[in-house]
Parts: sequence; structure tokens; C-alpha cells
Amino acid sequence: MEIHEMSPLFEDVQQQQIFPDGKTFVDCIPKMKEEEILKEYISQKTFSAFDLKKFVLQHFDLPPIPETGFISNTNKSIEEHIESLWPLLTRDPDTKKGSLIPLPNSYIVPGGRFGEIYYWDSYFTMLGLKASGKIDLIENMVNNFSHLIDTVGHIPNGNRSYYLSRSQPPFFSLMVKLLSDVNGKEVLINYLPQLQKEYSYWMNESGNKNVTERHVVKMPDGEIMNRYWDENNSLRPESYREDAELAKQSDQEDEIIYRHIRAAAESGWDFSSRWFSDGKSFATIHTTEIVPVDLNCLLLHLEQVLAKAYLLINDKVNSNRYLQLAEHRKYNIQKYHWNNDIGFYMDYDCNSQKQKTIFSLAGIASLFFQIAGQEQADLSAIIIKEKFLFPGGVVTTLEKTAQQWDAPNGWAPLHWMTIMGLENYGHHELAKEIARRWINLNYDVFQRTGKLMEKYNVMDIHLEAGGGEYAGQDGFGWTNGVLLALISKYGKPD
Repeated sequence: MEIHEMSPLFEDVQQQQIFPDGKTFVDCIPKMKEEEILKEYISQKTFSAFDLKKFVLQHFDLPPIPETGFISNTNKSIEEHIESLWPLLTRDPDTKKGSLIPLPNSYIVPGGRFGEIYYWDSYFTMLGLKASGKIDLIENMVNNFSHLIDTVGHIPNGNRSYYLSRSQPPFFSLMVKLLSDVNGKEVLINYLPQLQKEYSYWMNESGNKNVTERHVVKMPDGEIMNRYWDENNSLRPESYREDAELAKQSDQEDEIIYRHIRAAAESGWDFSSRWFSDGKSFATIHTTEIVPVDLNCLLLHLEQVLAKAYLLINDKVNSNRYLQLAEHRKYNIQKYHWNNDIGFYMDYDCNSQKQKTIFSLAGIASLFFQIAGQEQADLSAIIIKEKFLFPGGVVTTLEKTAQQWDAPNGWAPLHWMTIMGLENYGHHELAKEIARRWINLNYDVFQRTGKLMEKYNVMDIHLEAGGGEYAGQDGFGWTNGVLLALISKYGKPD
């Protein structure tokens, strides 16, 4: 039994807010069997002198925070600073502790409140590890994700038991490709079984064949595309209070809104106006009714990598099958996500059977994965320059909703995808300008604070990023990774 299943103890801890961050308790490590703790709690909680926080601290160890003694030195170059952070963000192979799912190899965590591995974060962290020459650590992390695929059937949001009901944007094929670029094509063959299982998970190929459930959705003309989904429709244990409060504000049934919240958490964009039916209010979130352009581009890449891997083992039947699937998905992405009137790729709303109206950097995925035609890329570049570009780089969406994946915030992974997507279609000057602004912003904040942050305010570079369910975090895995990769390509800050 996990901590978050220990009702009523779990509910009382979260409702009484004995820890400022709801994630703290679900990451605690019980000092004795959970059943015994719960039994003691039920017998003691009615005593007049009972102290809930004291009880928790007597029966649980708080999440460990590594004592590093690290002091940031802004006299060092930003590259030296990042190199000094890698050991601090590295975790050794695990044993089972509380909600932590053990992993067999060392890995990099994002930092701050995030003391476990995260799926899509890790790809962008790997970009920096490659620039640092730490190929062994990249391979360790790919092996960890393979282990998760083999043992739990998919790569969860992170290696915590409360994340098992969902995944995150499927970047595993990009990780394998990154490792293959360094170690050779045999890498694709070695990880083919896990690539296939990853695809089966997202396409619901094992188990329930109903295409209107889970990650698979049938489009108006019968085509099959994908959405974000979570197997559970309850309060998130790590964000219990926030979810309960939102449900009170919404007209939707609790189970429905909880599923939408969890699906948005799987997207990695937690949270954004992308997922709101009115584009403004969190209470209107409807994630599972949306077909996201970036998710379908990622799955097209997975289909392409599978086709290549099968060809390497001379399985032409399966290779051709995945090539055809990729071509068909490309056709559907153009059909459902390209908006020729505005010149950009948009998410699709299955409920209204029309495109969403929210501009977001998710649309750049079609350039990153080279799905767009040249004219579409040219039009998209105009939108990026005219609508998204600000002094610190590119903003995530154009909406200001107080959500962290909206204006005024910019994020490292979206900068990488935007810059590389523009480079793919010859928009080198715009790509370089975005990279320059982002590198300079990272550098300026580092000089002021000694930190590299999870996200940045790109609209007013003198203010911190804000919004979301928690305070800004420093560390920070994917910021470090993207920054090193960009410096290696475009040079040091101005």
C-alpha cells in the first residue's frame, strides 16, 4: 500500500496542509509498514492532544535532500557552472523507498522539488550530456526507460508510484536516435523491442481495442489519432488540494475534470490555455477532447524510427507498415492541424470538430519533425517572429492566464524545438536570433542569482517567471541541457 492510498491519513495531511507542497507527503518514506502506521493513526487521531504533523514526522522520513555544500560561483563561465551541476543532479541506482520506483542505473533529475527522473525532461537534459561528452550517462538513462517499459508497460510521468497511471510526451524514440547518432545504428536494433512496446502503449494495441478510449481517438472521417490520457479520474495525490479547489470552481463533474487535469499533466504542459475550452479559465479544462499537434508529431517520429529499425533487421514487412503509418499520420496532421488562413499549426477540438484558436508553440513541432512543407514553414516562421518573439526568446502561448505554460513564460524544450524547426527550413537568422536572446536571458539571470531556472519570463527579462502550482525551481536539468547544446552551436552569450 502506497502513502497516497492511506486514507484517512493521506486526506487529513493534505487537507490540513501540514506541508506547504502537497508533493512532500507522497514522497515521504514510511519508517514501518504502512498498514501499521494507518492502524496507529486511526487509534490516536481522536485524542485531544493529538498533533498530526508530529505524528507524521514520527512515522515518516521526509524526502531526502542531498547535502552537497554547493555554492554557486558566478565568476565561473555558465558552461563551467553546468558541468559542476551534473554530479549534483545525478542519482545512483535506487532501492524501493516509499513511492519511489527503483531504477537500475544512474540518472539525472531536474532539480528543486523534482528529485526523481521525468520522462520528457530527460531528452532535453541528454542534449547537454551529449555536449558534455557524458554518453555513458545518456545510455544509462535510456536503459532506465527501457527497464520501465519492460516492467510497468510504459514510461511513466516519473519514477514514482503515483505517476504510473500516465506517461509524458513520448520522446523515447528521440533518445534512442540521439544515442544511435553517437554509438551507431545497432542502437536502433537493440532497443527495437522497447520502441515497439512504447508504440503499443500509445496506440492501445494491447488490451482494450475500443479506439474511443485511452490515448487513441477516432476522428470525424474515421482516421485514428492520439490524445493525452490518464488511467485514473481522481485527485492527483501530489496536487490534492489544488485539484479539489479547482473542482469546486468548475461546472464539470469531479471525475471528468480530474481526468482532464491528469491528462494535461501527461502532456507536460501543466497547465496552459491550450487545454481550456474558453481559452481563459482553468475550470473549463477539457484535455481529453483535444487532439494535440505536438503529440501526433512525436508519434510520427516513433513510427519512422520503428520503420528504420525493422529495416535494419531486414524485416521489410514491418518496415513498410510503419512507413505507411507515418505517411498516413503526416496526412492527418496536415488535414486536422494546419490552418492555412492563419499560417500555423493548431490543436484540434474533437468536441466542436474544429481547430482550437489558441496559438501555442506546440505548432512548431511540425517544423521540428520536418512534416511541414516549405511554404507552411515560411508562414509559420512569420507567425513566430510577429507573435511569439520577445526580448528573452519565444513565449509559450499568447495568453496571460497565470498558468506557467502561458505568457509571459518561455521554456527550454520549446526553445530547442522552435530553433531547430526553423533551422530545418532555412530560417537561420530567425533561429539564431531566438537562440541568442534565450542564451543571453539564461546568462543574465545566472549573473544576478547564481541559478539556472526551470522557466523564464521572456516578455519582461527583468522579472521572474511565474504562475503554476509551485514556486519557480532551479537546477535545472532541461535548461542546462538545452543551454549547453545551444552554446555549442551558436556560441557564448553576447
